[in-house]
Amino acid sequence: MISPWHLAKRLAGAVVAKRLSTVEVNEVAAILAPAELQLFRQLSTADQRHALQVLGRFDAFVANDLRVAPPVVARRAALLHDIGKVQAPLGTLLRVVATVVGPRTAAFRRYHEHEVIGVTMLEHAGSDVTTLMLLRGQGDAQLLAALRRADAI
Repeated sequence: MISPWHLAKRLAGAVVAKRLSTVEVNEVAAILAPAELQLFRQLSTADQRHALQVLGRFDAFVANDLRVAPPVVARRAALLHDIGKVQAPLGTLLRVVATVVGPRTAAFRRYHEHEVIGVTMLEHAGSDVTTLMLLRGQGDAQLLAALRRADAI
């Protein structure tokens, strides 16, 4: 269950989201494989901004907790964790409704299943097995915990 506070923060973030700067776009391009970058560009501005914020928090958690730099394949998971939302093209308000009422329609169901959809998309794009495992909730427990924590804020 998503807390009302988390939902309100995500709604406010979506409303005021600014396009990624050239520097940010270049940072993303340096991390993602070409096919992944092509998918990333399909995300809404708000989802791209959220992905970059999750990446920043993920990097900080891994550096602070594990005292290492996260591997690039794990950083890709942070950037691509919501990629399946491109297959659930709901606007901001409909996403809020879908979150509150659940998967009652086909579009809402796709939104709720975006993680599974995203993994399938990334499999077809040739993403690294470690990236895919993290997005499935498998693999290195410490990286997975950092990724989940970074997304939950």
